[in-house]
Amino acid sequence: MTAPPLRLEQQRSLFLVASGVSTAGSFAGITAKGWILMHGSAEPLVLALNFAALSLPTLAISGPAGVLTDRIGCERVLVRSQWALLAAAALGALAIPLLDGTAQVLLLLGSTLLVGIAGAYEQTARNKYCSLLVNHPGELGSYLASFSVVFNVGKLVGPPIGGLLVAATGPAWALGIDATSYLLPIASVMFLLRPRRDQEQRSAPGERASLSNAWQDCGSTLRGVLSLTALLCLVNFFHPGLAPLIAERVLGPSPQDLGLFTSVLAAGSIAGGVVLQRNSDRFCRRPFLTLGGFGLVTSIAQLGMARSPGVAFSLAMAFLIGAGTAGLLSSCNLISQIGSPQVMRGRMAGLSQIAFLGGGGLSGLLAAALVMVTDLPTTFAISGGIGAALALLWIQRRSDQRLEPLRSA
Repeated sequence: MTAPPLRLEQQRSLFLVASGVSTAGSFAGITAKGWILMHGSAEPLVLALNFAALSLPTLAISGPAGVLTDRIGCERVLVRSQWALLAAAALGALAIPLLDGTAQVLLLLGSTLLVGIAGAYEQTARNKYCSLLVNHPGELGSYLASFSVVFNVGKLVGPPIGGLLVAATGPAWALGIDATSYLLPIASVMFLLRPRRDQEQRSAPGERASLSNAWQDCGSTLRGVLSLTALLCLVNFFHPGLAPLIAERVLGPSPQDLGLFTSVLAAGSIAGGVVLQRNSDRFCRRPFLTLGGFGLVTSIAQLGMARSPGVAFSLAMAFLIGAGTAGLLSSCNLISQIGSPQVMRGRMAGLSQIAFLGGGGLSGLLAAALVMVTDLPTTFAISGGIGAALALLWIQRRSDQRLEPLRSA
């Protein structure tokens, strides 16, 4: 006797939990791999390359991933990318017992690069897949926003899990456990979830299915959403690569100080995601007020960091930076999904990632250059001042503009 199929709301909860487990595993693996590379090479450049290998492929691959998702279907891309994530993570685990020295470092970096590529496809396909797990369009916004909360919870609990695994089981087992965390979402999608496949709309082959066509056809409001997100990310996106420097200046040089600082940032990100999740429908209807508001929160917090009168105040500003940044990125993704037709949601997910990863990546380089030329407080003051001016300008000019979500999920 077979068990009855899960209801859609149960399927949504299962997919969310499975994604959360794999997210925590990913951050645990990143932490473990960073520890291995640091003790294996002691070269800051290697750590920078590891972070770049994870993040830069998303910028380059998100567009093609969106086109493929709309062409062949989100479920097929999702399953393939999850298997690719498992294989890439397992490759990193095998590097520990099989190799040493430079060869081990190169294989670990290669594993990270493959995780970054597969992750771009997985994230793009997952956005569109979520629309097949809701009963009506009004549920989609809240459900998509829930992934922001899950992502940031994984970012909060994953690193200490990774550290504990390295200490308790050794680096090879830590990376192996990270790889196995992908089995839960794979099993869920393949055997337990029954999305409304008949509701999916796929694009036909040809020029009309291109990324540039999605940009042209999405409408002036969504183009404005993507443009504003890219601008705000370019000006005042908090770049993770600067976290050790900021933590040292604000708190101190010890690993515990860095852990406290990143935990406060993650807690702020969770809070920003919860606010968006609980107000998703209302926030989506006023896109520029929402994006400008989250951008303004981040800018004010950066101006506060420029003053930094004390540790408690600086940590409070770090919490607001986490909340504002998470709210901005999640809002862009949420609004672009809610406001676009089903047939182009894969490509819109790709465009959203390009907007905030492109802007955020350049922002980190600009911020690092400013710190080298001036100092950290001045960098915060410049970034926060320009960001606040941009956010206020867009709020003043377009805060009344509304976006009506499409009736079809």
